[in-house]
Amino acid sequence: MRADFCTASARHSPHSELFMDRRDFLRTATVAAGLAAAEPLLANAAAPEPPTSEMIYRALGRTGEHVSAIGLGGYHIGKHDLDEAEAIRLMHQAIDRGINFLDNCWDYNGGVSEERMGKALAEGRRQKVFLMSKIDGRTKAEAARQIDDSLRRLGTDRIDLMQFHEVIRLEDPDRIFAEGGALEAILEAQKAGKIRYIGFTGHKDPYVLLRILEAARAHNFHFDAAQMPLNVMDAHFRSFEQDVLPVLVREGIAPLGMKAFGDHYILTSNTVQPIECLHYCLNLPISVQITGIDNQATLDQAFEAVRTFKPFTAGERASLLARTKDAAMAGRFELYKTTSNFDGTAHNPKWLG
Repeated sequence: MRADFCTASARHSPHSELFMDRRDFLRTATVAAGLAAAEPLLANAAAPEPPTSEMIYRALGRTGEHVSAIGLGGYHIGKHDLDEAEAIRLMHQAIDRGINFLDNCWDYNGGVSEERMGKALAEGRRQKVFLMSKIDGRTKAEAARQIDDSLRRLGTDRIDLMQFHEVIRLEDPDRIFAEGGALEAILEAQKAGKIRYIGFTGHKDPYVLLRILEAARAHNFHFDAAQMPLNVMDAHFRSFEQDVLPVLVREGIAPLGMKAFGDHYILTSNTVQPIECLHYCLNLPISVQITGIDNQATLDQAFEAVRTFKPFTAGERASLLARTKDAAMAGRFELYKTTSNFDGTAHNPKWLG
């Protein structure tokens, strides 16, 4: 069985012909420091035997849980152009082949994503997975309502990880931690046994996620997980990898990656192949990379990325980043950062409460 985490070497490659200016050097050093900081945690993360040989497993921060390095994204399995029976078949196959981390959200496809996942898990698979969902509510009342909706749709009495979704505005951390805010609802749900662990997600700007981490420290609260975009282009522009990932590793908060393909836009840049995108993410010190799966080809592609995964050399990482750098500038292939197209709560502010 493979090691829980693999980290990229930060040593200089004598074969690299790439020139790094001082800023690039400092940014690379920051990531290398984060990777190095992760090693003591990873060395102690002995995962249980996998159900199949097709998957590798990693520690979920300091929770003691182990999850598949690839997670199944909940949005895609609820798409209206995907037949429900096919969605359930894909989820069953993913679980049976070794994916045990399932992502979802209260607002995905008007609740259809959670309902379909609930039907898939009802057929003897709930105890085989680590189930995550998210809520948008910023008030205690709205957050509590959404938690109960998710439990009902997913057909379970317990969600393993519940996350504050779309922490994308500067005021979101303040609202979550305010008196009568969403944190109160989540803590009550945790006390009642409805949820086990607590996290947050954000896709807009690293600074906002640093603000919620700061708010958590001020309230003596420790998050269990954090989800954010991690991909070959994020490394160059308003980078979660550079600014947030090292903090999560240092504080023992499980990093959850998403948007390996930038919702397919990164692939349209014609600078990188899908397997390379997934390999890049798997080389980061993350617990899981969540990816959308809505057909057999993308499911097989995820397992192929795991089968062919190996740690990057410093030269391989540098070469891939050099190839994508020009396209990545200004975020034109990371539209979740530069437009409101992916901001569900901006288009539906009533979800916030």
